[in-house]
Amino acid sequence: MALLAIIYILIFIIFALCAYAVMQIKLAGIDVKDFWSFIEANQILDKLYEFSKKYKTLSPQQQVVYLLEAEKVFKAFDKIPNIIWEDEFKKYDEVLKKYKEIKINRWVSNS
Repeated sequence: MALLAIIYILIFIIFALCAYAVMQIKLAGIDVKDFWSFIEANQILDKLYEFSKKYKTLSPQQQVVYLLEAEKVFKAFDKIPNIIWEDEFKKYDEVLKKYKEIKINRWVSNS
């Protein structure tokens, strides 16, 4: 009986913590769905950052994939206040520079 009570208390605490986290996200003016996409975009940002550091030149297919993934990251980061992701600004800036470089090179080659 005591074990069952402990399990119920632990489940209640877990739900309370989840509700508190959602409340804090909403109080910050962020939609929970946007925050979740930001978390996923943050993982993509890390991969793009490593990719941009590793490869100086990309094939046309790699460029297209890089551009599409970078646009997803930019959209997700735009929905979140800057103060939340200021620690990731260096990575974001490097990915943005590479994005601009690819866009300019593709524009010049198409002209």
